[in-house]
Amino acid sequence: MAHRLSLDEVETLALDCLTASGGSPLQAGAVARSIRDAEAEGTRGIGLGYLPWYCGHLKVGKIAGHALPTVRQTAPGMVMVDAGDGFAHPAYEAGEAALVAAARSQGIALIGISNAYACGVLGYFTARLARQGLVALMFANASSTMAPWGGCKPFFGTNPWSLAAPRNGAPLILDSSSSATAYVNLATAAARGELIPPHWALDAEGQPTTDAEAALQGSIAPAGGHKGSALALMVEVLAAGLTGAHFSHEASSLGDDLGGPPRLGQTLIAIHPGQAGFAARIEGLLAEMASQPGVRIPGDRRHSHRQRAEVEGVAVDDALMGRLNSLAGRR
Repeated sequence: MAHRLSLDEVETLALDCLTASGGSPLQAGAVARSIRDAEAEGTRGIGLGYLPWYCGHLKVGKIAGHALPTVRQTAPGMVMVDAGDGFAHPAYEAGEAALVAAARSQGIALIGISNAYACGVLGYFTARLARQGLVALMFANASSTMAPWGGCKPFFGTNPWSLAAPRNGAPLILDSSSSATAYVNLATAAARGELIPPHWALDAEGQPTTDAEAALQGSIAPAGGHKGSALALMVEVLAAGLTGAHFSHEASSLGDDLGGPPRLGQTLIAIHPGQAGFAARIEGLLAEMASQPGVRIPGDRRHSHRQRAEVEGVAVDDALMGRLNSLAGRR
């Protein structure tokens, strides 16, 4: 049986689960808002379904539930935030106002976050800036699950990146990873006994595999071969090299309860377009692109999901709802 929840109910449920697991109102509130957004936009793999991972890692200390982010403006266009081993979300929120002000006054600014847990959907952060009239780029590393091109052992994380830009309506949002797939997709396929596409992953010997269990013992493949591997390296430089965070191969695994906080990094670059009519120009570009049959504009599907979810809410299956109610202490 499916349960139908409004977006307000999604946020409240997420908040209850996180606080019951040891998260402070500051930490839990910021993450609950991002989960609401993920559910609204249809990026549900990092929505309510990911809450048990967050809660488990709060309980074992991989996430410092009462961390207080510290913000330093080290240059006119550079804001650095130490997440204190907590979630990335409240760390970003702590520095967002300074980032936006710096971008508007300097033309371009950067926020670097260190000592953070993984940040979920990067488009959540870049879209926030695009809605304020800024072009945004974000880079985030993750614990190692992907072999570099030519290798066979995990070294990089999935290392996602995102771009968002204002337009005459919902923002343009590009949100991608450096890997051929996400770790959660391998874990889900293994749990269901399903085969995976041969380009997704490598076994422990570095050979392509369709066996999800073998993939979990091996590594995720880079997207596009050497191109994905190069993107992952770029993300390491920007997300961890600039911030002083752990590189992917130094971070504790996000896939188990072992080790301490992963101390990952995230970097966002905000750019003020500076010229009148920027959004209209982007709109014209996208309209020309969409004039070809079958072309979809990145971000449009999220917007349509959001419009529907705001009216209809979202469906949560019985098994997940039961697990979340238990985490929230509701029964």
